[in-house]
Amino acid sequence: MSEKTLILIKPDAMERGLAGKIINRLEDKGLKIVGMKMLQLDDAILNEHYAHLKDKPFFQGIVNYMKSTPIIAMVLEGEGAVEVVRKIVGATRPWEAEPGTIRGDLAIGLPGNLIHASDSPETAETEIKRFFKEDEIFNWNRKLEYYFERH
Repeated sequence: MSEKTLILIKPDAMERGLAGKIINRLEDKGLKIVGMKMLQLDDAILNEHYAHLKDKPFFQGIVNYMKSTPIIAMVLEGEGAVEVVRKIVGATRPWEAEPGTIRGDLAIGLPGNLIHASDSPETAETEIKRFFKEDEIFNWNRKLEYYFERH
């Protein structure tokens, strides 16, 4: 079943020039970009996005880190997109991420683990609405998708 998920390419990936590599790996798996933009995050959106961490001692550090450079926000679509992306991204802690995953191959440490990925279809729906307006998400088909639907 085709679904959508949210990806945030974080400041450490931007600083290290890894955005293209990350996007490549996601597209190589067959995921389709249906929304993408570069933005500078502010306290309001970060307080909402990380509300579940508000009482943690590291909360302000995450907010400051996420505001340190512009980030790239993307909506990806594909069969089982949430689960597929989570597997490609790897474990949150880079030292626990398997080789072959984005974090396992490229991430150095926390909070700089390169990328945020929605953890469930329900979370993805909420997060996509947080970062994208309806008219910023495109419904389009690749010729390859058309071929497989018709043959």
